[in-house]
Amino acid sequence: MDIIKVIIADDHIIFRKGLSTILNEIGNVKVVGEAANGLELLELLRKTPADVILMDIKMPQMDGIEATRNVIAHYPDIRVIALTMHEEISYFNKMIEVGATGFLLKKTTQDELEKAIIAVACDEPYFSEEFMSNVQMNPLIHQRKQPDIQLTPREQEVLELICKGESNPEISKRLGLSQRTIDGHRARLFEKTGAKNAPHLVMYAIKNGLIKT
Repeated sequence: MDIIKVIIADDHIIFRKGLSTILNEIGNVKVVGEAANGLELLELLRKTPADVILMDIKMPQMDGIEATRNVIAHYPDIRVIALTMHEEISYFNKMIEVGATGFLLKKTTQDELEKAIIAVACDEPYFSEEFMSNVQMNPLIHQRKQPDIQLTPREQEVLELICKGESNPEISKRLGLSQRTIDGHRARLFEKTGAKNAPHLVMYAIKNGLIKT
């Protein structure tokens, strides 16, 4: 795999520096820049190509939500992973809507950081298990109930694995099915839920109680 170029956007310099040190120990990851807020991030992106941004949500001058909106609008190939604290779970919907494809708690491990970065760089969503559990317990996430839908047992199985951050090849191997079959189940899940991408599918599943973590 090619080197994955990462930018860290967070207003706490000690956290940024520590995270940068950890990430640069991962063989196929290179930190190419740091920003203390969304405005600094957008200025940095004008001269520094990146594949993945680790995005703090609460930042001064321009927060992570507005920064993500701008990044996706101007650099659609860049993937954004939101770095959150427990009390920021309520921002889940907003970050999904503006284009984030991954969510990690700030107390995450190096192994999970690596897994998340590789997943989103390969255009797969990634939501840490602990983050997902916290989201499901937050009543703000379930404010707008969608119509009930009927999933087959296999579609339910595939949905839960997608919500655990597994890629189509991983799901294919786990279930002993061809990737083409998994692609078909995934397409039907999008059709039934009206989701336009995997993160929206995960959000739909959480809001409607379709998964258990």
